[in-house]
Amino acid sequence: MTRASLTLSSKNYSSWSLRGWLLCRMAGLEFEEEMAPLDDPDVRAELLLLAPSMRVPLLTHGDITVWDSLAIAEYLAEVKPKAGILPKDRAERAHCRAISGEVHSGFQNLRSALPMNVKARYEKFKIFTGALPDIERIQGIWDDCFDRYGGPFLFRQPTLADAMFAPVATRFTTYDVTLTEASEAYRAHMMDWALMREWRAAAEAEPDEIEELEVEF
Repeated sequence: MTRASLTLSSKNYSSWSLRGWLLCRMAGLEFEEEMAPLDDPDVRAELLLLAPSMRVPLLTHGDITVWDSLAIAEYLAEVKPKAGILPKDRAERAHCRAISGEVHSGFQNLRSALPMNVKARYEKFKIFTGALPDIERIQGIWDDCFDRYGGPFLFRQPTLADAMFAPVATRFTTYDVTLTEASEAYRAHMMDWALMREWRAAAEAEPDEIEELEVEF
């Protein structure tokens, strides 16, 4: 069996680590987790959105090394074609890739205003006005998927799109974001998904804190 390892950073703060981990678990890939130290300057720069590119998650599969969550997804779709990382229908695959690419490269105001912090809860959090269009757009994507495909995941069964939007579900939970009925149903379903419960339990167990990512009042 080809040995695989996945390098992650914080399970509490790293949205990119969550995406890579979900994709590997969804694909049924057996892998060892390797945690990058939080006191590494490069790791802190990535978590604080100060790095020019993201090197975590990093998947090593035999002699192949893949980084960037979208690249990992496409690789896993090739080596694990029956796992359903991408929908079978061509039109749905195109839709899935489009919205996954959108969340991968966009929503910068949301990332800055609502940093991922799985352990935290802020009720009635006052959201920075600049992040509201991002929230509206995300709800539009989720509502549209539920209208087209019926849920409970964006394309009925777990796909790349759910892995990409999973950190957003944690952000909406952390900051008590009010959502449309369909978007709230999706958020709740994602947070109750067995893989997400497993990730959250590991995040809760992390002793480390990154002060810059803790919201101050």
